[in-house]
Amino acid sequence: MIDNYDIIVVGAGHAGCEAAYSAAKMGSSVLLLTMDMNKIAQMSCNPAMGGIAKGQIIREIDALGGYTGLITDASTIQFRMLNRSKGPAMWSPRAQCDRQHFSLNWRFLLENTPNLNLWQDTVVRFLFDAKKVTGVETSMGAKFYSKSVILTAGTFLNGKLFIGQNNSVGGRIGELPSLDLSEQLFSVGFKVDRMKTGTPPRIDVRSIDLTKLQIQEGDSFPEKFSFLNMPSPIQAGVNQMCCFMVHTNETVHNALREGFEFSPLFSGKILGLGPRYCPSIEDKLRTFAGKDSHQLFLEPEGWNTNEYYLQGFSSSLPLDVQYKALRAIPGFEKVVIFRPAYAVEYDYFPPTQLNHTLETKLIENLYFAGQINGTTGYEEAGAQGLMAGINAHLKINGKEALVLKRDQAYIGVLIDDLVTKGVDEPYRMFTSRAEYRILLRQDNADLRLTGIGYKIGLASEERYNLMITKYNSVDNLVSYLSNTSISPEQVNGYLSGKHSSIISSKKKLSEILSRPQTNLKDILEYVPRETYLIEQSVPKNIIRLPYQPDVAAASGFAGFLLTNEVVESAEISIKYSGYIEREKRIADKILRLEDVVIPESFDYNSLKSLSTESRHKLLKHRPKTISQASRIPGVSPADISVLLVYFGR
Repeated sequence: MIDNYDIIVVGAGHAGCEAAYSAAKMGSSVLLLTMDMNKIAQMSCNPAMGGIAKGQIIREIDALGGYTGLITDASTIQFRMLNRSKGPAMWSPRAQCDRQHFSLNWRFLLENTPNLNLWQDTVVRFLFDAKKVTGVETSMGAKFYSKSVILTAGTFLNGKLFIGQNNSVGGRIGELPSLDLSEQLFSVGFKVDRMKTGTPPRIDVRSIDLTKLQIQEGDSFPEKFSFLNMPSPIQAGVNQMCCFMVHTNETVHNALREGFEFSPLFSGKILGLGPRYCPSIEDKLRTFAGKDSHQLFLEPEGWNTNEYYLQGFSSSLPLDVQYKALRAIPGFEKVVIFRPAYAVEYDYFPPTQLNHTLETKLIENLYFAGQINGTTGYEEAGAQGLMAGINAHLKINGKEALVLKRDQAYIGVLIDDLVTKGVDEPYRMFTSRAEYRILLRQDNADLRLTGIGYKIGLASEERYNLMITKYNSVDNLVSYLSNTSISPEQVNGYLSGKHSSIISSKKKLSEILSRPQTNLKDILEYVPRETYLIEQSVPKNIIRLPYQPDVAAASGFAGFLLTNEVVESAEISIKYSGYIEREKRIADKILRLEDVVIPESFDYNSLKSLSTESRHKLLKHRPKTISQASRIPGVSPADISVLLVYFGR
C-alpha cells in the first residue's frame, strides 16, 4: 500500500472533491479520504447548484479549470437564469440537479483522475512534526504521510442532530460524526466554535395535489455552467422537470407555534449560530411575526424518484408538529414524508486563523476548506476546496501562491471576507458583498480567470483556446458595431415598435444598442447585407447568418463566431461600458493600497492616533496590507489615513 502522498484531502464533500481533483490535475499525488464512498459530493440539503452570486462562483470554478460546473451540467434536470429583469451584474444561473447522478458523476471523475487515490475510512488524528503537518492516522490504524493536508470535514466535526427534544450524534441523518479532530486541533491552539444549519423534509410527491401549487418551469432555451462546448442533457433534448411554489398560511403558523416549547432552537439545546438569510421555518415566524405567509418551493430530487424536498421549511421541531403544519399547506393535505426536517450543529474554526491561501497560520501545510471555515453552501465550499488544492500544490512545488483579488472574482471576495473579517454567522455569498459586481459577472468569468487557470496548469489548452476565440469574436463584434452606421430608413420602424425615439440621420449601431429598449439580437437583423458573419453549428446556442467567404475576404472583414455567448458579452460591453469603466477606475485606485505592506510584527499600540477599537482589531487580525486593513469592521477611514501617513503614502 502506498502510504506517502504529496497531498491528503480529508473529506469528500464539495470542497474535498474540488481540492483533490485540482491538486491531482496539476500533478500532485493525492489521497482523498472519505467516511463513505457512496456519499461523495453528497447534496445534503437541496440538490440545486447556483443562484444569486452562487452561480457566479460556479462559473468561476469552471473558468479556472475546476469541475463543479461540468458535473452540474451533466446532472441538470432544470435550468433557470435568475434576475434577467435586472442588470447583468445580477444575472445568476441556477440548476436543479439529479442528486444521485451528481454524486455518481463526481465519483466517476475522481476514480478516473490520474495521480488520485481514494480510501474509505475515518481520520482520527493528524500527524505533526513540531508546527508542521506530516500526515493522518485513521480509525483502522492506517497512517498516511504527506507534504500537505487539506481538511474539508463539512458538518461532521462533533456533529449533533436535532428533531424536537430528540437528539443524536451525526454529521448527516444516518451518518456518524467525526469526534476526535476538533479536540486535537484545539489542544494545539486552534479556536473552535459551533454553528448550526438545517435541512427541509423530503416529500413523496405522489401524495401532493400539484394542481394547488404554482408551477415553475425551466428556461425555454436553457444555458449551462461550463464554458466548454459540452451540452447538458436538457440542451440535448431531455425534457426539464418542473418545480412548484406554494405559500404557508395562518393555520400552518398556528400549528408550528404549538411546538415552540419543544424546539431545541428556542430551548437553548442548540447553541450554534444559524444562517440568518436561510432560517428555519420556526425562526421565520419569530423574526417576521407580522407576516402571515411565507414562500415554499417543492423541487424534485432527480429523474427516477418520487422524492421532492420542500425548500423554505427547514426545521428542528418535533415530527408530529411538522406533520400537522405540513398538512395545513394547500395541496399537502395528504402529505407523506420520506424524511423529516432536522437541524445539525457542528464545530467550525473561525477563519481569521487562516492565510489568504487557506493555509492555517498555526500549522504549516495544513489547509482548511468548506463549512469548517464558517461558510454554508456547496458553491462556497467548492470554491474554497479548489483554492486550497491549488495553493497546496503550488507551495510544495516552490511556486508563488494564487490569491484572487476582490476585483478578479467572487472567490476572491469570499476568501478575503473570511480571512479578514471572520464570521459571526454561517457565511453565504451575495452580490452585495462584492464592490465590483459589474466586473464580476457570470458571463465573463472565463475572461477573468481562464488565463490564470491555464498558467498554473489546471485549465486545459482547449479551454484556453475557446476563451481566446470567444473574446476575439466579442472584440470584433463590438468594433464592428462601433464603426458601422445605420440609416433612419432601416431602423426607425424597429425603434417605433420599441417605443424608442426615431433618428433623423445615420447613427452607429452601438448608439442604437445603447438605448435601454433595444437588444443586439434584434439589431443584427438590420445589419447591412454586404456584411457576412461566420456561422458556428452549436445546437440551440447560435444565431444563424449567411456566410460567403469570398465576399468577406474581399471586404477585409475579420469575421467572428456569433454564438449567444458572444452576443451577450458584446451587448453588455456596449450597454454598460460607462459603468464598467468607472468600476475599473475605482478598483484600480483602491487596489493600489495592496502595494502598501504592513510588517507582520508592526506595533499598532505605538500609533496613538488610531482609535482604541481599531488598534484592537488590527492587532487581532494582523492584516498584511493597508487594503486588507480597510476591510476590517471597526477600522475607520480615519484610521486608514493614519496608517497611510505613517507608511509615507
